[in-house]
Amino acid sequence: MSGELILLAVLGYLILGLGLGYGGAPLWGWLAYGALILIGVQPPLWVWGLYGLLVLLVNVPWLRQRLITAPLVAGLRSAQVLPTISATERAAIEAGTVGVEGEFFNGRPNWQRLLAAPYPQVPPEVQAFLDGPVEQVCRMATDWEIYERRDLPPEVWAHLKQARFFGMMIPPEYGGLGFSNLAYSAVMAKLASRSFTHVATVGVTNSLGPAKLLLRYGTPEQKARYLPRLAQGEDIPCFALTEPQAGSDAASLTSRGEVFQGTDGQLYLRLNWRKRYITLGAIATLLGLAFRLYDPNHLLGEVEDLGITCALVPTATPGVVIDHRHDPMGVPFYNSPTEGHDVVVPLDHIIGGVAQAGQGWKMLMQTLAAGRGVSFPASCTGVAQLVSQVTGAYAVVRRQFGLPIGRFEGVAEPLARIGGLTYLLDALRLYTVGAVDQGEQPAVVAAIAKYQSTELTRKIVSDGMDILGGAGICRGPRNLLANLYTAMPIAITVEGANILTRTLIIFGQGAIRSHPYVYAEIAALEQNNIAAFDRVIWPHLGATVRHLCRTLLLSLTRGRLARAPVTGATAPYYRRLTWAAATFALFTDGVLLTFGGSLKRREALTGRFADWLSWLYLGTAILRRYEAEGRRPEDLPFIHWGLQFALTQMQESLEGILANLPPQGLLAPLRFAVRLNPLGTPPRDALGQAVAQVLQTPGVGRDRITPDIFLPTDSTEALGRLEHAFELSVKAEGILAQIKQASRSGILPSQPPTQLIDAAVAAHAITAEDREQLLTAMKARLDAIQVDAFPWQPSSSAPTQSTTPAHVVSARL
Repeated sequence: MSGELILLAVLGYLILGLGLGYGGAPLWGWLAYGALILIGVQPPLWVWGLYGLLVLLVNVPWLRQRLITAPLVAGLRSAQVLPTISATERAAIEAGTVGVEGEFFNGRPNWQRLLAAPYPQVPPEVQAFLDGPVEQVCRMATDWEIYERRDLPPEVWAHLKQARFFGMMIPPEYGGLGFSNLAYSAVMAKLASRSFTHVATVGVTNSLGPAKLLLRYGTPEQKARYLPRLAQGEDIPCFALTEPQAGSDAASLTSRGEVFQGTDGQLYLRLNWRKRYITLGAIATLLGLAFRLYDPNHLLGEVEDLGITCALVPTATPGVVIDHRHDPMGVPFYNSPTEGHDVVVPLDHIIGGVAQAGQGWKMLMQTLAAGRGVSFPASCTGVAQLVSQVTGAYAVVRRQFGLPIGRFEGVAEPLARIGGLTYLLDALRLYTVGAVDQGEQPAVVAAIAKYQSTELTRKIVSDGMDILGGAGICRGPRNLLANLYTAMPIAITVEGANILTRTLIIFGQGAIRSHPYVYAEIAALEQNNIAAFDRVIWPHLGATVRHLCRTLLLSLTRGRLARAPVTGATAPYYRRLTWAAATFALFTDGVLLTFGGSLKRREALTGRFADWLSWLYLGTAILRRYEAEGRRPEDLPFIHWGLQFALTQMQESLEGILANLPPQGLLAPLRFAVRLNPLGTPPRDALGQAVAQVLQTPGVGRDRITPDIFLPTDSTEALGRLEHAFELSVKAEGILAQIKQASRSGILPSQPPTQLIDAAVAAHAITAEDREQLLTAMKARLDAIQVDAFPWQPSSSAPTQSTTPAHVVSARL
């Protein structure tokens, strides 16, 4: 056979092998492929004999298990290749369900199934609540007034209770509103656009706290007793988990409860605790407490250390101490430490009764598995939409060098990030809450939603502060962003600090929970179950081969080989995400094989995988929103920007992973190919300017980005004043353009248009009506860009502040 024919045969075998791998061929297909190669090679008979033995070995389970799997299990157990899992880790891993993230670990997303998932829509009765009680509470006090009082006004507290804001998630049979997670999310988004204090106050009563735990685990008696009082605001709840030495590390919990028998023959709990960072703690009447329960006298059974338990403690109980208040970044919601010294409550105060003793950590993890994906994504969406509204308007109203500052590329760049990320955040919120309302408890997805929504909103607020400049940093009733800027670290910290969430939960635990095979492999190794391990290890290796073939072919074709479920502008992104998912699955298997059980200690590496997984999910959320909302053409700039940004973040994560893998590792040969053929590149400047322009243009496009915010109609309020000036400024731009044209044509002198208004009227370049409209816009614009100033007394060591500034500081036109 000539050299050319040999080369063609080799290429043919290679292409066929890649095709089998790409399609995920079954074992018999690979065996037939091997036989085909042997036919072409025509080896000696003894080679055929060895191949026959191999076929027999892999197809007879009892033979394969004894000769291959058993030695493999022994070696893996001896080397401790796979990670060991503690009891608290196991509870976290087993909490919740696997959702869309499982598609990415599988490396072959089923887009048809993902697009067919129900998409949430706010029903009329919830919209009525948003337009009624929520709108009303937003009108009752500005954010500045709340900060000045260091509390919500009494009338706001009364309204929140009367309208049952504290019982939104409690069913109507207990006096609550019975809202879905989507409805709660919509309320939180609108409240967040008014004041962070609103969401901190309302959120804790509806998310992780006594009401949520009672609804899921409480006894009928506990539900009947407490839920009506919580729904009506007669009881204010808090939940005490965090301790000075036990934050993320729940195993270090020192709060202690002991079972004892009272003189009346009944069983009681004697509780001692020291907690901190407890939202609403200072005003709570009902405290949910997490503690470690002991039964030294074996009154409940043979076990002495029963484990972490949750109980209800009325704060009026003797021994409960709540007499201090934290000051979290100056944000005036109630947050406090609490202590308990020999606090005695009946045993039936354990949430769920004695049957749930020792199940507290599991209860909390199961509740957080969904809860993380609701509250903060909603609040952050409301904040992001407010920043988009404010910066878009300010970029038009504020002028420098004779132009609105939004015309400058240096301002358009952060404005594009604000708009693009705001659209993305709303897509993330809706996609995640839709899954939760379908009964899923997507622990990994919820962690992604919490982590990314808070991190991205922190970037959005920072960009907003840069655009506003001095108007952003001078606090007062006119300032719209400074309080949000100081509040954002709170969102980063609570419900699982973001560093922990990124490096441990999303991928560290997510790879075990969501991978099709890893958890079953760990369980089989722990039990030394050879048959169980045999059932998963070989499909796992086959899947890895498939990931490799798909990654190579999709990389060579830049994703074009993948099928898209739609046609049109978004089809290339489905293909690109399929390519990214196949590569993610391959690299996941690669690092698991490379590092084994030590991978969880490589937190910088797992953090990069968490980012990659996060952006796969965020990209999917964008596509889902676009399809579900009718493929609206005005959304396309945000779709293109968001998906290009997402793919760029995945590429950045991939490069960071490659740079920190062993140089001779399994994945090292892919290093050059990955950098030569990136998953994505950043959005071009022209696309960013198109996004920025939407935020600066009144109309459907802008309204689509900020549909959930509270927008005051009072033009004496900060946002109302800015929006009024924005609308007038946009209308006046055409008049200014006429004056500029007259200057260019020589009819008027070459001077700034604002200095030629009267001359323009005299030269008939504009009308007298135009003049009045332009002057009105200039007056409104000048008013809108003022910043607050307060009386200063030279004899005092610091300025004094009052609710109403003495005057405002102007800026040049």
